[in-house]
Amino acid sequence: MTAKDGYRFEELSVGMAHETHHTITEEDIVLFAKVSGDYNPIHMDEEYAKETAFGQRIAHGALTASYISGILGNNLPGPGAIFTHLEMRFRRPVLIGDTVTARAEIIELIERGNRATLKIVCSVDGKPVVSGEAKVMVPPRED
Repeated sequence: MTAKDGYRFEELSVGMAHETHHTITEEDIVLFAKVSGDYNPIHMDEEYAKETAFGQRIAHGALTASYISGILGNNLPGPGAIFTHLEMRFRRPVLIGDTVTARAEIIELIERGNRATLKIVCSVDGKPVVSGEAKVMVPPRED
C-alpha cells in the first residue's frame, strides 16, 4: 500500500484503526464558516456566545466531524474509499484551543460490495465530543 493508493478491501481487518489530532483555531472556524456558509453567532460572535449555555464560542460540530472524513479519505481505508453512510451524535461542545483526537476503527467487513463499517469517535481530553458509525465502499485489489 502507498499513501496514494490506500488500502484495498482484502488488506483490511477488523480492529484496524487510525487516529489524528487537530487543535481548533480561530482561523479554522472562520474558514469553515466560509466554506459551509454557517455563520451562526455561537461560532462567530464572542458577545453573543457569552449569553449562551456555553458562555463562549464553540466550534462547528461539522468541523469536528470533518476530521473523520479526513481519516477515511487519507488513511483508513484511504484514497479510493467512497463514503456511503455517516451516523453521529454530538455529545459536547468543542472550544477554540481544544485539541480534538479523531479515531476510526474497523468493526465490520462485508465482502459483498467491499464495504467496511467503522466506529468513529472524536474526543477532547479523553471525553467523547462526537461518536457514531461510518460506512465506506473500499476498492478491491487489482489482480
